[in-house]
Amino acid sequence: MHGGGRIEITPEILLRAYAAGIFPMAEDADDPALFWVEPRERGVLPLDGFHLSKRLARTVRADRFEIRIDRDFDAVIEGCAGATARRDKTWINERIRRLYGDLFDRGHCHTVEAYREGRLVGALYGVRLGAAFFGESMFHRERDASKVALVHLAARLRAGGFRLLDTQFVTEHLSQFGAVELPRQAYKRLLREAIDAPADWHVWPRERIVSGAEALRALGRGTLS
Repeated sequence: MHGGGRIEITPEILLRAYAAGIFPMAEDADDPALFWVEPRERGVLPLDGFHLSKRLARTVRADRFEIRIDRDFDAVIEGCAGATARRDKTWINERIRRLYGDLFDRGHCHTVEAYREGRLVGALYGVRLGAAFFGESMFHRERDASKVALVHLAARLRAGGFRLLDTQFVTEHLSQFGAVELPRQAYKRLLREAIDAPADWHVWPRERIVSGAEALRALGRGTLS
């Protein structure tokens, strides 16, 4: 779904787009234009059916990483925009950085950050609207860092009464956690119910370090496999 290239997209327009089931992307970091995307099949990660392997559960419980939220948006989006072994370019251009930075300043965009010895080694960011959270991107510089961040995200959402964790698409990486594809109309019904419901992102205060054991309890330890 194209059409964002010449229209000035504001944070308000962006939130209305999410509420309607669409989101913006860019072709690459050097292209200033944006286009709207509305997948026929939408990726969703069910919070009541979050899959967690025994190995990853042990890593989470060991607190190898210190997990923080909303601490350094600029560093997170920089990490997400960087080249990796799997990709040599990114869809995160300057307009994306600016728009989501504005949403972060307004309290609608959030990060979950994984630190090791004071260094940011993995993170994710996304948009919050009502009881819906729309995952945008993640990165890691150490094994399991982004996976542990995702576990902590799911735990926070479940503890805070969220109803929807939107992943946009289902990748092999996300399918191991139980991500599924929903037809567009089924997704929109779920979306409407979620954005009209209350939820608490700060169910655990920003300054508090949530342990892996507490995150696992919030998830009911997930589904071990």
